[in-house]
Amino acid sequence: MNFYTVILRKSADYWVSLCLENGLVGQGESPEQAIDKLKEAIESFSEVYNSEDNVYSRPLHIDELHEFLTIEDSESSEIYELRKVYA
Repeated sequence: MNFYTVILRKSADYWVSLCLENGLVGQGESPEQAIDKLKEAIESFSEVYNSEDNVYSRPLHIDELHEFLTIEDSESSEIYELRKVYA
């Protein structure tokens, strides 16, 4: 089991989760659902990463994080959460 740092962002009617260690995302109607989708993405990516030679992973660049946090959305409630996730 690995530890990941996740930022959750409310966007319109759904939540988006972003993993800082690898840039993967998940989306759901609740924070928990967004994290569950992110865990599925991390597990799928890990399987491919371990079985393929030409797949790489890198931490999220600060510019990408800034873009994620500043996406303009007229209905956004500007709610952010930072959580730790084990996948």
